[in-house]
Amino acid sequence: MAKEVVQMRREVAALLLEISRNIHPNEVIVLLHGRREKTGYFVEEVSFPPQSTYGEGFSSFNPYQLPIDHSFLGVAHSHPSGAPYPSVEDLNNMMGELMVIVTAPYRDERDIHVLDGEGRRMKLMIV
Repeated sequence: MAKEVVQMRREVAALLLEISRNIHPNEVIVLLHGRREKTGYFVEEVSFPPQSTYGEGFSSFNPYQLPIDHSFLGVAHSHPSGAPYPSVEDLNNMMGELMVIVTAPYRDERDIHVLDGEGRRMKLMIV
């Protein structure tokens, strides 16, 4: 099977980088919305989960506060440490099909890392 590709709107990528810069040194967490396609995913927008918490080394929200949303693809969060790989806690608390990690210094798309539910890197295309 061919490796799945995640396409992300340019505005979404820019917003993820900007939010991460503004919340730094705390972690930020947002929800990813879009659609599943034949060869992967298309991320169209983000939203802030209700009552989310941002701190140094963690970010969280209560999943029971989320409405039913069929456009939900996964969660994006920042890693102020710059580490581009998921922690065990990230993998154990994965929601949805995608995990996006935005790493410091939050410059450009090279600081946006997309992973599947197993923690494997996925190809990111900014469109």
